[in-house]
Order: sequence, then C-alpha cells, then structure tokens
Amino acid sequence: MGLTSNKVLVLAVLSAVLLFVGTVWWWPRLAGRTWRAVGGRVGVLLATQVAVFASIGLSANQAFGFYASWADLFGQESGQGVVVDHNTGGAGGGPLQVVDTQQVNVSGGARPQIGGQVQKVDIVGRTTHIATPAYVYLPPEYFQPQYRTRTFPAAAVLTGYPGTAEALIKGLHYPQTAHEMAKNGKMQPMILVMLRPTVAPPRDTECVNVPGGPQAESFFAKDLPDAVSAHYRVGRKPGSWGIIGDSTGGYCALKLAVHHPETYAAGAGLSPYYKAPIDPTTGDLFRGDKALQNSADLWWYLKNRPAPDTSLLVTSSKAGEANYHDTLKFIELVKSKKPTRISSIILDSGGHNFNTWRREIPATLQWISGRLSDR
Repeated sequence: MGLTSNKVLVLAVLSAVLLFVGTVWWWPRLAGRTWRAVGGRVGVLLATQVAVFASIGLSANQAFGFYASWADLFGQESGQGVVVDHNTGGAGGGPLQVVDTQQVNVSGGARPQIGGQVQKVDIVGRTTHIATPAYVYLPPEYFQPQYRTRTFPAAAVLTGYPGTAEALIKGLHYPQTAHEMAKNGKMQPMILVMLRPTVAPPRDTECVNVPGGPQAESFFAKDLPDAVSAHYRVGRKPGSWGIIGDSTGGYCALKLAVHHPETYAAGAGLSPYYKAPIDPTTGDLFRGDKALQNSADLWWYLKNRPAPDTSLLVTSSKAGEANYHDTLKFIELVKSKKPTRISSIILDSGGHNFNTWRREIPATLQWISGRLSDR
C-alpha cells in the first residue's frame, strides 16, 4: 500500500486506537516494580505514541503532500533530478513523454470527452537538460470532435516546497475545480500543467538559475512551455500561458510572470513571498552574483527595472497569514508600475494551508482564464 493510500491512514489510526485501549486495559497488570512490568509499561507507551504520531504524520502528509511515496519519505527516490542529455532528441526521443493516464474524479470522468483526462508525463528541457515529472490536465473539449482543431490556453501550476505534484490533484483538486467551473461557464477550458518548483530535489532552487547548478528559471520560462506546446494543442501566440503557485510556487509564479512577460501573460501567487530566501534547503543560490540576487528580489526588481506588461494576482488573509502586511505593500508598489496590473484575494482569516488555498483556487482560475488567449 502506498504512502498516500487511505488504507494506510485508516490502518494507522485503527492501530493507535487499539493500542490506546490496550494500554488502559493492561495497565493494572503492569503495575508491578519488576523489570518485566517496567519493560511492559515502556513498551505499550512507546508503541501507542509511535502509532499516534504515525497517524498524525500520515494525516498531515495527506493534507499537504510533503511526500509522494515510501521511497520519497526515506530519501530513496531516484526518478527525479537534473539529467544531462547529450542526444539532440532528448530522453526517449522527445522533450515530453506520456507515461500514464488517469480519469478525473468527476461524474462521467471515465470518458475523457465528459470528464477530461490527467496524463502523467516526463519532461526533459532541451536547453537546460532538467528532467522532471508533471501531470497534465486536458479538459473534455480537448477530446471532443468539434474542437479537434482548437488550441487551448495553458497554465503551469506549481506546488510549494517540498510538496508533490500529486497534491495539486488529490489535495487542491485543480482538475476537478477547473472542470466544474468550465462546465458552469465561469472560465474557458484550459490545459493545466501541474508540477513541483523543485526540479533538483531535495534542493529548493527557488526557480533561480543557480550559477554552476540547475537552470531552474530558464526551464520554467522556456523549456516547459516549449515541451508542452510541442506535444499538445496549446495556443502559441503571446498571452496563451499563465502560471499559478502556492507558497514557494507562488513566489515562483510571480517572479516568472515579472521576469518573462513574453511567456506568461499572468501570474498568480497564493500565499506568496516576494524575495528568494537563503537557508539550509536552498544552499548558496547566487554564488556571490549580486545582480542575480537582486533579480530574485521582486521588491528590488520592480523598483529598478522597467515594469513588465503582465497581470499579477496575490492572495493573503488578515488573520493567519504571515505575508499579509508584505502583500498590502506589494500591491501598492505594483499599482504604481504601469503597465503591470495587480489584483488580489484577501480573506478575513485563513492559514498557510490547503484549506485556505482551496477557497482561493476557483476565483484564481476564473481570474487567470480571463487573461489568457486560446490562439
């Protein structure tokens, strides 16, 4: 059973409950001062606590998508990373390979013409040689005969760090929400490309072109749209692509839209921050390059560089989000930087978590849909 399986979670919770009941039941029999009695008390207490913490950890992982598998949890995952490909054709002869398909969890989802489809893909950047998995949501219209020649707008959707791409489907329900909103006429049908911003795990690259390291910004700015557009019917004119992210992914979304308006006509940051941190997860991102460090600081960039022709959306909460005051200041800064456009979602309360982002995603998808072209 997989780490994210509901059966594993139920088994852990059931074990914790049974061990707790067993501890209460057996405690009088273990009340003596013999080594056997003391060892028994230590054993049942330890087993109960391990089961309780396992239940809490599995629940948190289900909610936030920190790890996708047992191998990922124990650091044994070797399928993701930076791959140098010396063949012009890339891995497997192309920059994007479909490795699996799954239906969308909606009524009628067994038929892609009704529910759309999620395809698991492997992407290899032609210029950066970065390899990463992703999930591509294709709306029902993509499979319907009357739309066989139509192109669609696309949005890259990024998790936080160290989230998993699966969490965008299972935890944040992006495909289901996009399907429902398009069905109700609240947004146009769109292709969603869902992945982690972490292209060299376990390192947090903050979507930076690290000197001598992963060229993460170039991957998201050029390789990713090129690979997807070459494989799927995505509009090729400026204005066809947007980008959304939460937390670290939100910072990346804003930065990529600001740095590359020719690629991303709109960028939405859910609970974002506005400057790349330096900490043990990132390592030295800039290697003493002050210009690169300034560029990764959106405050500095918008004050010192020409304002980009792009649309930005930021979200926060009056109570529960640490970025609230910074977000208000960022809105005021961008309002003075024409032609950059700024919108916001400010909740009365909501923490830095999936529940808050699920409340913001419908309005975010509607907002970004209205700013993208399907041509």
